[in-house]
Amino acid sequence: MKIRPGYSAAIQPSEITAEAVYLDRRRLLQAALAAGVTGLGASWPADATSGGAPLTYKRNDTYSLSEPPNKFEDITTYNNYYEFGIDKSAPAANSDRFKPTPWSVTVAGEAERTGKFALEDLLKPHALEERIYRLRCVEAWSMVIPWVGVPLGAVLQQFKPTSKAKFIAFKTVLRPSEMPGQSVDVLQWPYVEGLRIDEATHPLALLAVGLYGKTLPNQNGAPLRLVTPWKYGFKGIKSIVEIRFTEKMPPTSWNISAPHEYGFYANVNPQVDHPRWSQARERKIGGGVFASRVPTLMFNGYEKEVASLYRGLDLAKNY
Repeated sequence: MKIRPGYSAAIQPSEITAEAVYLDRRRLLQAALAAGVTGLGASWPADATSGGAPLTYKRNDTYSLSEPPNKFEDITTYNNYYEFGIDKSAPAANSDRFKPTPWSVTVAGEAERTGKFALEDLLKPHALEERIYRLRCVEAWSMVIPWVGVPLGAVLQQFKPTSKAKFIAFKTVLRPSEMPGQSVDVLQWPYVEGLRIDEATHPLALLAVGLYGKTLPNQNGAPLRLVTPWKYGFKGIKSIVEIRFTEKMPPTSWNISAPHEYGFYANVNPQVDHPRWSQARERKIGGGVFASRVPTLMFNGYEKEVASLYRGLDLAKNY
């Protein structure tokens, strides 16, 4: 797997998030999440969580790593989010015009309950959890992120999927005026992704609305993104506007772009080399440019939890 080379985006850096966007986001979360949260947020260092509206949540230690998270600066300034540009610094520089409120998600396909739902109605029945997950990207780097969100499976079940629902398809918002990367022919827009329904309902799968105890910054996928920690980071579709239950395997953006390099599953498998480099070792962000690489873990360290999902599947062919 690789990041497709050879593109350049004429994208101008801009300033930090506008005050109006921040205030809109704060109003949304107060209305959207107040009825569905329990517990108290963690006490993070005061300088670790600049920006964003505070969230109320409960730490889920069962699914959290014990290692410390990366710094807030690492997580919010070193991103893959091609809708805002292909450079790692582009999402933070170019996402200030993006408006994450108001927000709605269309639910469609093989389910009894479908329609267009405001974000607060989508999340209201569920309590927010914080889970500290490892993120692994195809360029052989990783970081640890304290996500705040709700289990994807719990959200999906409220729509009563039918027996024909074998997969879940996701779609990102299409707003070239706010997302300058969508004006560049790097990928086919809007961004689309998918999971098998058993993957989507696995307890590790998360719909994230925040990190470090506050609402998601624009560059990290505000207001709603997918987190599947045993898969490569490009599987984590951001700014989701559609969730569709399907009978057939849905298309995914990177598979459309380079099918010989990007498969549907995107499971972290260090035993299978990328055509141009090895995925056997990775560099942890935050350790400096000369930090030693460490062995990549099967399923990104979540082998015990998810290996049973792929029993009998050839992971070298189904990458």
